[in-house]
Amino acid sequence: MHTSFFPKSFMLFLLLIWAGMIRAQQPVPASAGGGSIPIEIIHADSLSLKKADDSTNLTVLVGRVVMKQGATTFKCDRCVRNDRTRTFEAWGNVHINDSDTTNIYAGHLRYLTDKQIAYLDKNVKLTDGHATLTTPDLEYNMTTNIATYKNGGKVVNQRTVITSKEAFYYTDIKDVYFKKNVLVNDPGYRITTDSLMYNTENQVARFIALTHIKDSTSASIDTREGYYNLKSGDAQFGQRPLINDGKGVTVEADKVSLDQGFAKAEGNAVVIDTIRKTTIIGNLIFQNRVTEAILATLKPLMIIKQGEDSIFITADTLFSAKLTDLYVLSPALGGDSIKTAPDTLHQKPADSLNIPAVPVAGKKDSLGSIVKDTTAAAAKKIKEAPQPAVKDSIPGKAIVNVPPPASEKAMKDTAAAVAKKVTAEKINAIPLPSSADPQHKAAVRDSIPGKAIVDVPTVLGKAVKDTAGRSKTAAAAAASGGKGKLPQKTPASNDSTNRYFEAFHHVKIFSDSLQAVCDSLFYSFKDSTFRLYQDPVVWGKTSQVSGDTILLHTKNKQINRFEAFKKGFMINHIEDQAYNQVKATRLDGYFTDGNMDSVRAKGSAECIYYVQDADSSYIGVNQTTSDILDAYFWEKELKKVVLRSNAEGTLYPLKDKSPEEMRLKDFRWREAERPKSKYELME
Repeated sequence: MHTSFFPKSFMLFLLLIWAGMIRAQQPVPASAGGGSIPIEIIHADSLSLKKADDSTNLTVLVGRVVMKQGATTFKCDRCVRNDRTRTFEAWGNVHINDSDTTNIYAGHLRYLTDKQIAYLDKNVKLTDGHATLTTPDLEYNMTTNIATYKNGGKVVNQRTVITSKEAFYYTDIKDVYFKKNVLVNDPGYRITTDSLMYNTENQVARFIALTHIKDSTSASIDTREGYYNLKSGDAQFGQRPLINDGKGVTVEADKVSLDQGFAKAEGNAVVIDTIRKTTIIGNLIFQNRVTEAILATLKPLMIIKQGEDSIFITADTLFSAKLTDLYVLSPALGGDSIKTAPDTLHQKPADSLNIPAVPVAGKKDSLGSIVKDTTAAAAKKIKEAPQPAVKDSIPGKAIVNVPPPASEKAMKDTAAAVAKKVTAEKINAIPLPSSADPQHKAAVRDSIPGKAIVDVPTVLGKAVKDTAGRSKTAAAAAASGGKGKLPQKTPASNDSTNRYFEAFHHVKIFSDSLQAVCDSLFYSFKDSTFRLYQDPVVWGKTSQVSGDTILLHTKNKQINRFEAFKKGFMINHIEDQAYNQVKATRLDGYFTDGNMDSVRAKGSAECIYYVQDADSSYIGVNQTTSDILDAYFWEKELKKVVLRSNAEGTLYPLKDKSPEEMRLKDFRWREAERPKSKYELME
């Protein structure tokens, strides 16, 4: 009777229900065929079995479902397991925790138990403790720990947001490989590329395709390979990257490195300044990214565009920085006394280098002119100006040569001096050698009608005066060491003339109208003047000028005049061994349309020149001495000499004096040293 009331099929159903309740409360391994890691059911509010077909049984878990496979935990609202296909699907609040390091959230999951691959969709989010990835759908391999999306996604790491069409996320090493339409947005940078490797832990981006980087200051970088640490700013770029600072300066080289506030360009490096129309070429170039100082070595070459006649300059080392960072006062100077530090290269005082002495108030200069007392006023106006990049390089005195560094570290140390902190030192201005003395202004151009001597006063003193209003801002920038927020730029910092450059050792200059050699050179964009030191020689067409120091003044992109101090010597080659010669303590020369127009010699002036008749035939050679002597040129040849005071001279017939006899003391025709072309400078 009881047996008929409870048939066997009903009893079997009760046993299955009871077994399901037990399974929901205790971990029961799934079928372990195929050697895969079994899925354990940790919890479910309810469990039921369904038969899909004759060979497929489904297990349905509902409510706070928790399952586990090895070190991976699965959570969801509802789950259906297929033991035959060894898969399961989950819906609602899906959460995967892999090895306690990677967490994935989604609305839906399909999981391959044997292959341990998860396919997730509906608002997928993955986080590894460093970054968060979001995407419409994601594939995650538990064996390789690689997450993949192919329908667009985004990775957010602190303030950095990276989007792309596709990506592969290596969660164990925190690397993400982004592909197609990659965009990196950061408060400080914006990067666009087709392929990018990014580490979410150290925030280093590696470039493997053409990449464009633009920062918040509008500076940009185009590169094909390298890396960029978005946290520290350190970077390295290869395959000839192009860097544009957004202020008219571009840098291109085989390799460029950014490290601790410095940029280093190696291998055929080219720095172009479109504002000042200059180009620097070298195999190794350093730039201080805070002060914008530049140091170039290993066969450096500078090109200054001068219309159709550019000036080419080469030396062992080239250095360029802001003119307002140049001046310094040492506490040892005291009062209004003006001195310069000794030349560190030659280890002797500047005054022993045969450089014109700095004028002192109330005393006569080497030409007998009274110097006005301007130093005290100038020093007062530039009080508390910033410490200079090369503190002892004072225009008008000996440039302190910075020897080519023996090592990369030495080069960095040299460039780092530009950003030194400012001490509480006062500043004295160093006046420049100038031809603005009364005698010079009184020169009379009586032999060539329509010509007038134009005195171009030295304007670097004005630059010193302008420094006073900028000193506190510059000092604050230097004291910050380049860290933190920089002060707002003043108009002076945007001034295209607020720049200078120096060249050290084996300096050569070439242009179509002028060539020169010397040991060291200083050029200011403020007064457009080249200052040549240590046995300089300048050539123009058939003329040669030498002296202990030579100043070349340019105007409207052309040579306007020159000054040669101490042992000034000008030679004009006529033919064969015949030379016109002018020698004096000081020479002042003037140019018209780039050609020599006249020369004034002052102080024990001596002259040898060949006299011509009305038919331009040479009839004799004149040897004279005078306190002041003016030489005039016409069509690039010496045509007239005027002796101004205490003149003595002798005119010799040509037959009485051979060209070899007509040589002033210290005569040296140095044509062999003359640069013959711009290509010679590039060798």
